[in-house]
Amino acid sequence: MKQRTAQMRWEARTQGPLLGLAVAFGVAYAVPIVAPDAQHWVHQLCTVVEWTVWGAFAVDYVVRLVLAPYTWLFVRKHPLDLLAVLLPLVQPLRLLRVVATLLLVGRRARMAPQITLTTYVAGAVVGLMMFGSLAVLHVERNAPDGNIRTLGDAVWWSFTTMTTVGYGDHAPTTGLGRVLAVGLMLSGIALLGVVTANIAAWFISRFDRDDAEERRQTALLEALTAEVRQLRAEVARLSAPPPSGPGVPGVPAAPADPAAPGLPAQASSSPTP
Repeated sequence: MKQRTAQMRWEARTQGPLLGLAVAFGVAYAVPIVAPDAQHWVHQLCTVVEWTVWGAFAVDYVVRLVLAPYTWLFVRKHPLDLLAVLLPLVQPLRLLRVVATLLLVGRRARMAPQITLTTYVAGAVVGLMMFGSLAVLHVERNAPDGNIRTLGDAVWWSFTTMTTVGYGDHAPTTGLGRVLAVGLMLSGIALLGVVTANIAAWFISRFDRDDAEERRQTALLEALTAEVRQLRAEVARLSAPPPSGPGVPGVPAAPADPAAPGLPAQASSSPTP
């Protein structure tokens, strides 16, 4: 339990610094591709920044691995972290820490699951489109038969590829560029599926809530109707005149009036003198 608490404290303290390092790595990765004619010291600085960020993330992974209560379970649950540390060439994937940070903020804010998933999908789309564009531009810009020469062409190609539209006006011609295209296609299909499922789940949850509210109101109306019927029956019973006269079960007959005409007088019990 103490190790688990220490790991959580470490992750909470390093979220902000690692987010800043991820942004710095993104800038250092993009500058040499966007501005290949920049001065030599700019490229060297970007290289230093990339390796510095890689070292920081490697230290973070080692510390989290040491603080984890179950080492192999941690390794199995964080394959992307291990891949990014062992293979510096896929360092752009480490920018998914931005998404992890957004998800952490979402959990603290108690956002709805649909909003959390939307945040994750939006971060994944932006990250994949950004680094897919940079990667394909870096590969295809100097290709003899390449037609992706500018950053605008690369972004347009990434957008049409991820959305599975595929206009065909721009396409990679090198083997590595086509590998990147396949990755973006599969990612786009997966993200579209996630977005569609998320929208469907949102609508279903809304319909379920509306149905539950309608059933609750129907039950209240039925209970109110039953109470009104009972009150009407009680009011009718209390408003009815009480039954009277002989022959009515449970009601005694009234005594005869001696002075009433047509009725025989009651004989006296005393003797006549």
